[in-house]
Amino acid sequence: MSATETHTLIEPHGGKLVDRTGERPDGVEGLEQIPLTSRELSDLDMLASGALSPLEGFMGPNDYERVVEEMRLENGLPWSLPVCLAVDAPPKGEEVALTDESGRALAVLEVEDAYEYDREREAERCFRTTDDAHPGVARLYAQKPLYLAGRVTAFERLEPAFPELALDPADTRSAFAERGWKRVVGFQTRNPIHRAHEYLTKVALETVDGLLIHPLVGETKSDDVPAATRVECYRVLVDGYYPQERVVVSAFPAAMRYAGPREAIWHAICRKNYGCSHFIVGRDHAGVGDYYGTYDAQLIFDEFPAHELGIEPMFFEHAFFCRACGQMASPKTCPHGGDDHVFLSGTKVRELLANGELPPAEFSRPEVAEVLIAAYR
Repeated sequence: MSATETHTLIEPHGGKLVDRTGERPDGVEGLEQIPLTSRELSDLDMLASGALSPLEGFMGPNDYERVVEEMRLENGLPWSLPVCLAVDAPPKGEEVALTDESGRALAVLEVEDAYEYDREREAERCFRTTDDAHPGVARLYAQKPLYLAGRVTAFERLEPAFPELALDPADTRSAFAERGWKRVVGFQTRNPIHRAHEYLTKVALETVDGLLIHPLVGETKSDDVPAATRVECYRVLVDGYYPQERVVVSAFPAAMRYAGPREAIWHAICRKNYGCSHFIVGRDHAGVGDYYGTYDAQLIFDEFPAHELGIEPMFFEHAFFCRACGQMASPKTCPHGGDDHVFLSGTKVRELLANGELPPAEFSRPEVAEVLIAAYR
């Protein structure tokens, strides 16, 4: 990608796209091994690819403290969630091998520090709750007692779950540049795209050059729709209802933290690294249960001065099909009452799918519903 092509896209967070991949070093077999959890493996892969630019490794105490308390790195750059590696004890050497759960070495970490952290304080600040019924808090409470800090060099990448969708930030940036896009809107999802989501993305697409549909494929809750099912839903929807030349579908390898407002900021920063100039934030972004207000994930953007994040959020209210309007709408555009609105709860949709019944076409495209019915069977 030439300089003339890249300068039209938004800069990565911090100004430079990090690349922490390298050759397998000699003697890695003799290093102390640190096995990573599923979430830490996702973080390692994103550190390697530059998705977490400007981070070059797992956070040290100065970055960690400022992120937890102020949503900024030590140098003042906005950053909303810790990216940390939990261990039982400080390592003995200057380098350690980071492995998957089977013991396969993937990366080397240059040991900088090992430090204690307060689980309850991190939970309260980052998740806005200390309730261990919250999945992110439960994971935090189950972690090992120290954080290990250091720059990483990954010499083996995880096998992507969906190779055809495995695009690193450098790849999406190349794809956007080849299409001549300057303004790109990113859409985060961990659910199938129904008519309401389709409406949001198409309204956003009216104002920019291209759309990145970027489903999260890392670890999610056990009751979330499996990634393979969701990816098939995206395929049939994009094939039938979006202009092919204006949409890129790619997998986002992050694990869900369910941190609501703070995770919305984090997701936006990551998409900036992938080349997005805009980011869709809907209702209850990255939420779970009743821990966050419906639009808290939008309000948190007000805590940063205008344009400091670099990427522009696009806020949407709940969308629905209005029978009186005869089209998709939202409370901002529709004057009619709830009786005219087609709204189904997640429970009702699951009941219909489990019985082999299609939800109404106003709620879900039939091609998407068919994929979900097949999965529920």
